[in-house]
Amino acid sequence: MEESQEITVNAGDIARLAGVGRAAVSNWRRRHEDFPQPVGGTASSPLFSLPEIAVWLRANGKSFEFSLGDLVWQRMRTSVDDLRLGELVAKVGAFLLFLRREPTAWRDHGMKSLTRVAEVTTDLPGSADLRLDDVALVRLVAELAAEHGPLEVFEFLFGRYAEAHSRQLPVTRDDVAALMVRLAAGDGGVVLDPACGVGTLLLGADSHEGWADASADRKTNDRADASTDRERDSRAGRRTILMGQEINETNALLTAVRVLLRGAEARIVAGDSLREDRLAGEPADAVVCDPPFNERVWGHEELAGDPRWEYGLPPRGESELAWVQHCLARVRPGGLVAILMPTAAASRRPGKRIRGNLLRAGALRAVVTLAPGGPDLWMLRRPDGGRPPSQLLVVDAGDDLSIVEPAWRAYLENPEAELSGESRTVRIIDLLDDEVDLAPSRHRPQHGGLDFLRDFTDALARFKETSALLPDATPALQPLAERQDLPTTTVGELAKAGLITILQAPARMSADEGPLPVLTADDTAAGAPPSGRTTLDPALVMIRPGDVVTTVLGAVRVITHSGAALGPQLTLYRVDPQRLDSGFLAGFLRSADAARVHPSSSRLDVRRARVPMLPLSDQRMYGTAFRELFDLEDRLRETRTLGETLIRLGFDGLVDGHLRPCDQGA
Repeated sequence: MEESQEITVNAGDIARLAGVGRAAVSNWRRRHEDFPQPVGGTASSPLFSLPEIAVWLRANGKSFEFSLGDLVWQRMRTSVDDLRLGELVAKVGAFLLFLRREPTAWRDHGMKSLTRVAEVTTDLPGSADLRLDDVALVRLVAELAAEHGPLEVFEFLFGRYAEAHSRQLPVTRDDVAALMVRLAAGDGGVVLDPACGVGTLLLGADSHEGWADASADRKTNDRADASTDRERDSRAGRRTILMGQEINETNALLTAVRVLLRGAEARIVAGDSLREDRLAGEPADAVVCDPPFNERVWGHEELAGDPRWEYGLPPRGESELAWVQHCLARVRPGGLVAILMPTAAASRRPGKRIRGNLLRAGALRAVVTLAPGGPDLWMLRRPDGGRPPSQLLVVDAGDDLSIVEPAWRAYLENPEAELSGESRTVRIIDLLDDEVDLAPSRHRPQHGGLDFLRDFTDALARFKETSALLPDATPALQPLAERQDLPTTTVGELAKAGLITILQAPARMSADEGPLPVLTADDTAAGAPPSGRTTLDPALVMIRPGDVVTTVLGAVRVITHSGAALGPQLTLYRVDPQRLDSGFLAGFLRSADAARVHPSSSRLDVRRARVPMLPLSDQRMYGTAFRELFDLEDRLRETRTLGETLIRLGFDGLVDGHLRPCDQGA
């Protein structure tokens, strides 16, 4: 295409387009004198001419795939510097929102219709000029949107932007975001995120209502979408309204585009929530928040007399406690708040007065450690005049988030009940001492003598048994003196040829209750049996032995049993066993960068995962080796879990007096 003449790519882009690692690109530059010379960039991050790279790759027999999506992205990267790339992505998003809302205007009037973009997207925040001056880019984006739909195109471009700026963008972990939404905003209503970043939590609230996976239905993108949204709201009962504020204007604009492209009812504004709450006076039914940590310049002096500090003026170094009180002030009486906090916020001495007041008022209901080293999740409920609970829920989830929601539900049902395991309730009166230390690790339940002896002995025996098997679990692999180049194809081409059928669960599928087992994303990542439940539905995808299932975080599993349905957020690859080995496919999906579906990536990339073209007999040899590696990975995961349990019990036993050191060799 003519538009590609001015486009440049870096080494990472070349690696992605050629389906290799960055190291391979470095080797090509060293070993091949005819490799194109840089045309820009720096010595540490050179830029190359895309047409020159394309010619070189083809001339040297290198597999090379360059889609229309790649062309759009590379043109965007080339046209502005990195500091303004987010602004350009947002402008393209505004144009895509215009295409979604006014598809006939573009079809009928082309470039002339762009004068209506500002008029059609008045609900986008900020004061930035949203005009796109690059005519060629506009036409390319419109062409791509006609093929894939505006939502999918934007998520593809946003995913590339997030990948390139992963250290600068505020993104909450997907599993943590989903948990926060379920705990605080499961009933819908008005959901607020006062520090919304690029919209991760708000998108979680949106998808919780079954709206997120609508891109497949948006290719026509006409005015019927509005009536579809209203019908969906009426079916769901209580509609969800999203509100968000973000201090970074570009991020606020990106968030607004992401939620509005999904047809959500939303109001996103730009500004500093603590200093200038632009959503004040609009109480929320639930608040979810992942605020910035450890900020010292948050407005301590100018906000000293602010009425939001109902539980005490936050110390200068405790900005997180300012966010806690801001969230409580923005939720209606009885409404829930889920907010991420640094681990130290549960025990830092300057914040003890506010923590104590939150406990006394019944506002702070639970403190959950989500992972070793944090962050913690605080669950709060704005007092509504009722009797406050006498106990606080503390949960030390470690790496197992699945224990949090059942503990929270049980606590909501009866805050005075005793819980067991890694979750427990602690009497608030016992916490109101000179420290008001709420760290879950400090309130771990004490073991009884007989129970501890049984648990420790069992953990020790299981760890010894499992670890003893590891030396025999390594696969037989032969090192090669020189790297072997294999001819490759893509998952997309295999699907076109009928070797693979790609399936996904219904968009609005529930995995919470019902008679039918469901394989969930957590089950797939942990190699566990199906733990979800759902009701019978002809649209369900039933898994079969030999199916390959992947999660959005890159976990891959070859199914060995039937009888369960495929769960949400999973992709199933069903192979023709006469032409393709499932273990072979799973191994290359597991290791290929293009197949690792990053939380912010698009399905435009999934089919580009590269798979070698080999005879079935060779595939089976690879498949056997991959299966052995998968088995080793599972054993290591189990051994690690058992080891962590043994270590924890060992520390607890030595401290509590249930264990004592013995002589070496005893």
